[in-house]
Amino acid sequence: MLVGKWRSSRSISLTFCPCLWIVRRSLRSDAALEAISKASEDKVPNIVLYNYPSFSGAFSSLFAHLFHTRHNLPSLSLPFSSVPSLAFRVEDLCIQGLQTCYLLDFLPPNEFLFRLSHQSKCKIIGFDHRKSVLRHIPSANQCPDNIVINVNHEKSSSRAVYEYFTNKHQDMKTSNGVVPSLLESKDKDRMELILKYIEDGDLRRWSLPGIKSFHIGLSEWRSRFSCISNPYMYKQLLELSVEGLIAKGNSSLSARRNAASKLLEKVFRVRLGRGFYGECLGVRADGNSNLSDEIGMLLSVKSAAIGLRPIGAVIFMQRNNLKMCLRSSDSATDTSEVAKAYGGGGSASSSSFIIRMDEYNQWISANSL
Repeated sequence: MLVGKWRSSRSISLTFCPCLWIVRRSLRSDAALEAISKASEDKVPNIVLYNYPSFSGAFSSLFAHLFHTRHNLPSLSLPFSSVPSLAFRVEDLCIQGLQTCYLLDFLPPNEFLFRLSHQSKCKIIGFDHRKSVLRHIPSANQCPDNIVINVNHEKSSSRAVYEYFTNKHQDMKTSNGVVPSLLESKDKDRMELILKYIEDGDLRRWSLPGIKSFHIGLSEWRSRFSCISNPYMYKQLLELSVEGLIAKGNSSLSARRNAASKLLEKVFRVRLGRGFYGECLGVRADGNSNLSDEIGMLLSVKSAAIGLRPIGAVIFMQRNNLKMCLRSSDSATDTSEVAKAYGGGGSASSSSFIIRMDEYNQWISANSL
């Protein structure tokens, strides 16, 4: 459905986590600026900006790359972040001869979007799937004619972009009238299955077999999702498979669980809310906060086995604050009731909060196990 200059479809509940836990250097690097300068000299007509370091962004960029390559259309792809310290400036992207700018798996702030539209005079085509972007999309009377935004809450951005370039590809013919496939036959089924798994996570369905392991396996690729610093990115993405990523994720999960199990030698009882919320097992994990999920789940099972609440409490120092993470393997247990009571939050199975040391001391049983 076209509303003003943007497209939308029926909404479903979504949330967006921009993965800020990844340490990233500025995307506005010397190499990126040199690539932009050369594109301006060559009057490259197409620029592709993709959300970095998201899965949908990287694969969306792959399909844009394949389309332009198949039809010998000059283009420049760049990883993009809306974080000001990492982001490109509008002035950077005003390339001579620019005709089309694609925004894949993200929409920049309206000020950036309007300035780019005004200064570059090119057609801007954006794709996103997050419900949160709806309140930021400009109204019909605000949106210039050269901006088209596609928002679909029932498809991940990568699937929407794949279908867009597939259809656009099929509408174009070569000089001999033959239309080669956007994806080669040996890659098509494998890539489409990867898209299903990415979409399962993007839309927070988490229903496909091995979906958690898949995302863990794919997460190890995040640092390689910049086509500027990794010139082999597209070739590498085309070689991935769901089976291989799940196997990689399972291996990583097993290694993390083994590492977590070694930290359970000094567990102790925790009187949640000084006992108001019952008791569970806890452990200090200073220096191992990255294993809090695995440690918490193991503690949850162990806690239930000795008759305590099926909750694992993982405690560690974080930037001079004492943080407590609660995890539960029991679907009937809500850990967030404790976290919210102490100014934190989270979901029923996973929550956290900052706790004062004097308060924490009131929660710890004198006897360790």
